[in-house]
Amino acid sequence: MTTLRLSVVVVLILTRCTAIDLESEFLLDSELQAQILDQTSDAFASIDPLFLSDDLKQQLDKHIGSARDDRARVERLQDFLYDEAYLGISYSAEKTHTAMELYEARTGNCLSAMNLYIAMARHLGIDARFQRVDVQPSWDKRGGLLVLSQHINATGRFDQANRYVADFTPEIALQQLTSKVITDTQARALYFNNLGVEELIAHNYEGAIAYFKNALFLDPENAIAWNNVGAAFNRVGERTLAEYSYRKAFELDATSATAIANLAKFYHAAGDTRRARAYELAIERFNEMNPYYHYAQGHVAYSEGDLDHARRAFERALALKQEEPDFYEALGRVYFELGDLVAARKLSREAEELVLLNEEIYRPSSSRLRVLERKSGNIDGASLRMIYSQ
Repeated sequence: MTTLRLSVVVVLILTRCTAIDLESEFLLDSELQAQILDQTSDAFASIDPLFLSDDLKQQLDKHIGSARDDRARVERLQDFLYDEAYLGISYSAEKTHTAMELYEARTGNCLSAMNLYIAMARHLGIDARFQRVDVQPSWDKRGGLLVLSQHINATGRFDQANRYVADFTPEIALQQLTSKVITDTQARALYFNNLGVEELIAHNYEGAIAYFKNALFLDPENAIAWNNVGAAFNRVGERTLAEYSYRKAFELDATSATAIANLAKFYHAAGDTRRARAYELAIERFNEMNPYYHYAQGHVAYSEGDLDHARRAFERALALKQEEPDFYEALGRVYFELGDLVAARKLSREAEELVLLNEEIYRPSSSRLRVLERKSGNIDGASLRMIYSQ
């Protein structure tokens, strides 16, 4: 899974299910905005994440070019990428690569893998686009930052009725029905956002700011990059720019618990406890309406043997979002432990039926390729990184 990183504080759950209830009017400040969006061109135009060498193109033509149709090419491309007899690409969360960097390193994150996959697919004449998918949230602490990882994969059509989804880490648990195709420019912005996070973790704050600014030049509506540049500004003492960036992130994405958590920490550090508490209360209200918050609470209670608390938490999660098979299965396990086998079997059947009825839902597995054989909505994904300030 690639990571969209944000500087993170107290919030353990980030989802896109509901807006945060907070009375906070954002006022555009042209002077501050101009200080952040101060580029007139791509500062890293020489970097092409989708570039392929002639030698690699020749390898693709030799091993895959003779396949009978696009579906066969897609299947062969999976083997070429991941089979030990060919490239043997493996997962590592630490580094975001261009297509050719990943080809040389043979290990990288999801965005790296999708850069290489999409570049190769397009060379072979296969329709391929980036697709962003929300992950069931988890946190990782790196370099003094809490890092929230999100996910990206690839999708394309064989024809009007048939399409595919290619995934680097199919074993992760995705939030269901959250996929969205993004443009190459948006994916490029995510690439520089990830580089910025890596520099932030390494305490190279000026380098991080340069990458985040480039991401925002490419995609000024990217709430993740606004949050992250705020974290970088905060680290170098640019508190006015940090506050503005966090508030801009929340203005662009009213589900951004990360930006609100960062603002709460920001105001605490400034001694403004009244405003900090207002933001903390907003997060509490947000969590109450966040199904994944209750799902996480249910898992904690279940692991501690508190089945009654787990049951209530999973039921609350399911009441808030009924399209998530994992919620049914979790609640079913609780009922099984409580001895209610009828309820447990019913919930298990409902989870299976939900997956069968909706092709957008797929379960963690070892399969990196899905072929979908009926016309439906968009799919697209990428690993993205977001950061909360600490």
